[in-house]
Amino acid sequence: MLTLKRIALVLMLFALGSGWESADENSLLQVRASVLPRRLARGEEGRIELRFMLREGITISPVPHFTIELNSSDELAFPKDFFTNSDLEMEIMEKDGRQFLNVTETVSIPFTVKREARRGSHRIQGRVKYFGCYLDEGWCLKDTTTFSASFYTSNRLIQK
Repeated sequence: MLTLKRIALVLMLFALGSGWESADENSLLQVRASVLPRRLARGEEGRIELRFMLREGITISPVPHFTIELNSSDELAFPKDFFTNSDLEMEIMEKDGRQFLNVTETVSIPFTVKREARRGSHRIQGRVKYFGCYLDEGWCLKDTTTFSASFYTSNRLIQK
């Protein structure tokens, strides 16, 4: 039979092992980021996955652009430094004549581990720039939310 301490420990280990990390807990938009796979070889392709959670009653305006910016990395090569909602083909929805982004789907951004990547644990960081709107009160706010995710690179080299 599991004791309360063991249950708490199992839940804590599951949360730590899931790879999801979040920053800016008080923001209108929270971002949870994860690198998949978490263990990567040099030359291997992977992706960073972003999940979004909105505060109650908040929507994200598609104009001006919803932008995901990635900090430069010595270990990873991304196709570009920033991505807009149109780059990511995010769905635009409409309600009561107002448009908003569907942020319920996970956003996936591909990358390749550089051949010069150092072995060990690393962190990728970035930020999401957006306009969050509270339609019931008729206001919008330009805001930025940061995110980060950890990953591990090995000395193994993937040949293409």
